[in-house]
Amino acid sequence: MESVEFDNSYSRLSDCFFVRQSPVAVTAPQLIRLNNELAESLGFNPDSRTSAEWAEVFAGNVLLDGSDPLAMAYAGHQFGSFVPQLGDGRALLLAEVVDRDGIRRDIQLKGSGRTAFSRSGDGRAAIGPVLREYVVSEAMHVLGIPTTRALAAVTTGEPVYRGTKLPGAILTRVARSHVRVGTFQFFAARQNWQAVRELADYVIWRNYPELQNRPARYVELLQAVGERQARLVSSWLGVGFIHGVMNTDNMSIAGETIDYGPCAFMDDYDPATVFSSIDHVGRYRYENQLGIVQWNLARLAEAILPLLDEDHEKAVNQATEIVEAFYPQAEECWLDVMRGKLGFKESRPDDRELVESLLTLMHEAQADFTLTFRCLWKGILAGEVPSELTDLVGVNAKVDKWFKSWRQRLLAEGVSPQEASEQLRTTNPALIPRNHNVEQVLATAVKDGDFAPFHRLVEQLAKPYEASADSMPEAEPPRPEQRVTQTFCGT
Repeated sequence: MESVEFDNSYSRLSDCFFVRQSPVAVTAPQLIRLNNELAESLGFNPDSRTSAEWAEVFAGNVLLDGSDPLAMAYAGHQFGSFVPQLGDGRALLLAEVVDRDGIRRDIQLKGSGRTAFSRSGDGRAAIGPVLREYVVSEAMHVLGIPTTRALAAVTTGEPVYRGTKLPGAILTRVARSHVRVGTFQFFAARQNWQAVRELADYVIWRNYPELQNRPARYVELLQAVGERQARLVSSWLGVGFIHGVMNTDNMSIAGETIDYGPCAFMDDYDPATVFSSIDHVGRYRYENQLGIVQWNLARLAEAILPLLDEDHEKAVNQATEIVEAFYPQAEECWLDVMRGKLGFKESRPDDRELVESLLTLMHEAQADFTLTFRCLWKGILAGEVPSELTDLVGVNAKVDKWFKSWRQRLLAEGVSPQEASEQLRTTNPALIPRNHNVEQVLATAVKDGDFAPFHRLVEQLAKPYEASADSMPEAEPPRPEQRVTQTFCGT
């Protein structure tokens, strides 16, 4: 059986942080997919149970020894409006495990039934959103972007109703932590400063241990969270990812991508792109994501303000300085990501102009974001603008000028075209979870109960940088009739 040993640190916090309860049993669970690689890294033996037995575990019908299921309390700003009580309305933190790399991980069921925080919800999940999160979160992991991960997906044998009758499912996800900015806001809104301090100390112990026992550890925690979020969202921008609901309850203190609702990847490059059906004003559009992180960071600063300094004015000044310094620092993170996408290892003064010039060409031509960067790995080997690039951004003097400047800048670092080509190939993916491909496999699963396309897409997306990926149909952008322009939360 498993060698995994659970050590549930969150359940040792004060009772105000959660409500203990067991998952609500389902009638006929069936395993869709078990992530064997992730399971083994957590200490599970995938071969120790049959598929039917794993289905019972990941449906919540059977609790493994040492589990301590609980629903976490949190609040949050949703599209700018504060909701003082949200919490895990359809999720339960089952247990924690220290994985084989020595990293503490949460194991959480999503869609496991009503909790004390469900309000009017049914606590369940439909199969579409469960499979979407599985596909996208695992793809993000392979792309090197910090993220929660999918351990398993099961069907429940029970319907859910989201305007229509849909098959139900449960996702098991793994995270470094499920503490959010909204967790701090929950206690700050109630002026429970003892709980805010207890939570901050816990987060430092678990996710920022280098700050323990430092005199200004809460100030440094605010800085450190901002730094992780800057790197995280810059990496989103580097692959054309749009989260869709960057509410404070969806901002992980650990610096991981969490809660894949109406998320999507851009096809044609447009910085104003919005996919979420409920984002009517473009609050969470592609180009605004770093700005939203800054806004969310300010809300965290407000929630922990009394911890920063006993003198209120000093605390406000410290928080303001950190929040105001965030955006220029975050832009540098973004520039570093884009330097990497152009193959640069060094930082030089004209890099921003090269990046922005290419993005302008892409925007004007409505060029595919992923394919434009991907084609550079072949383009560097050519002495002139390659056809793969001109097919995307057009043929004109501006394109020719950019290509020559970029190639000269890259080769000036002293690497050969062959070395540069390999670097570019392993930095810019050929495969991303394109919206039309994701929607197609979800529709097949929902309508026909056929999971073969889902499995195939997950396996293809696990190798996004292979040279062979360029020729896969899944690497192609959508035809006009295949375009997906709206995504939905699915709750």
